[in-house]
Amino acid sequence: MNNTVSNIKKEVPSNTSLNDKDYLTCVLETLKNNVNNYSYALNEASNDYLYFKIKEIFDEASKMQREVYNLMFKNGWYSLCKEDEVKVKEKHSDLTNKINELA
Repeated sequence: MNNTVSNIKKEVPSNTSLNDKDYLTCVLETLKNNVNNYSYALNEASNDYLYFKIKEIFDEASKMQREVYNLMFKNGWYSLCKEDEVKVKEKHSDLTNKINELA
């Protein structure tokens, strides 16, 4: 049984030159880091105006990150692993119990 969810991989040259996959990998990693950093900045914003300006940038960076991820997934350069349904249900139950303990 194959546990991977992916599309057919678009082949790219495998030489020392950068290719589309290499560039998109760098862009995706940069956007992920930016989104994380904007999240920290939102938590530290000292006033509402600053908060909402950073939030606009955060939302746009998050949207771009998702678009790059989707493009990489479409080209088969990003794959996901299926998790066993029993494990998912167990994790869901554990998290639900933790939430209920906090209430």
